Amino acid sequence: MLNREETLDLVFRALGDRTRRALVERLVRGPASVSELAEPLTMSLAAVVQHLQVLETAGIVRSEKVGRVRTCRIEPEVLRVGEHWLGRQRTTWESRLDRLGDFLAGPDTAEGSTP
Repeated sequence: MLNREETLDLVFRALGDRTRRALVERLVRGPASVSELAEPLTMSLAAVVQHLQVLETAGIVRSEKVGRVRTCRIEPEVLRVGEHWLGRQRTTWESRLDRLGDFLAGPDTAEGSTP
């Protein structure tokens, strides 16, 4: 099992490509076959499969083959790893920007001060 940092690296690397993000956006709506995923894209089926393999390696997508049809589905828990990391960064920066705003406002304009 990969540790959280390795998982995070794989998730962001996988989502760094617009085609893979489009595949994830489609799969968020529900499972789809590889041919359904490939249909709106302007690339070969083999290229779509390669993109799906990257997403599977990252753990974002799982696939299952029944007969001749491979169906893919999203793994939301892995996406949450990236979401939590981004949330922590957002919280940190919002706090820093709030402190900067207070500093720039100066003591004369701080809440509760009188002129």
